[in-house]
Formats: sequence, structure tokens, C-alpha cells
Amino acid sequence: MFPRIREIIDPFGLRLRVTVSPHASGALVALERPGQAGASRLLLDAYGAELLSGYIMASRLALPQDLPAEQVEGTFPFELRLSQEPKVAIEISQPGSATPLNIPAPFWDKLYAELCLVIPHARELTRRAGASVH
Repeated sequence: MFPRIREIIDPFGLRLRVTVSPHASGALVALERPGQAGASRLLLDAYGAELLSGYIMASRLALPQDLPAEQVEGTFPFELRLSQEPKVAIEISQPGSATPLNIPAPFWDKLYAELCLVIPHARELTRRAGASVH
């Protein structure tokens, strides 16, 4: 079953690939924009995936107002920021990545739904990793 790979396509044909796979820390969730030159790849653990899910909903509810940035620490640290110029998007910066991953608003609903499926898989992989250590 793993890795589990899904692609989300927005109304304009842009793609966002979401992958969940086993990792030494439990689970690795990767987001990437295939087909874009110089596109960055975002790596998350279950905690990061849950935070991204919450930030998507908070961004939807905050618009047209701003939303404070979120700093995520841990195995895969990153920063979430709501950008409204030139287009509404969530910008995700991760140390070591030259370019932030931008998730335009047309992706948000589908990504939120996908994260609702990915997060339980990530939790289960993390549970299994903890169980195999003992």
C-alpha cells in the first residue's frame, strides 16, 4: 500500500502530488508540483500534515483579512504564510529549499480533503514505527 501517491489537479490543469510513505520517524508526507522547473518539494511528518490542514481552513476563514504565519518545528521544520499578492496562496518555506512551495487557493479544498485521508495513514505508520522499536 505504501507509498501512497495521489495527484490533485486544479481547474487550470496545474498538479500537486501528495505522497505518504514510511520513514524512520514514522511517516513521511511529501508535497510537490510535478512538471514545474525548479519546483520545491515539501517534506512533512504527521504533525506537519495536520498543521497544514488546519492552516488551509484558517486561511479560508480569514480571507480577505491576513493570517499570522505559523512556524513548525520538529523533524521537518517549515513556515506557513498566507499570501494575497499577486494571487491568493499559502506559501510554505522549508530550510534547505531554495524556493517556497506555493499552494494557490484553487488547490485548497482538494488538498484539505486529501490531507484528511493522508493524516490517518501517517498516524498509523508512526504507531507502527513506535511499536517496532520495543
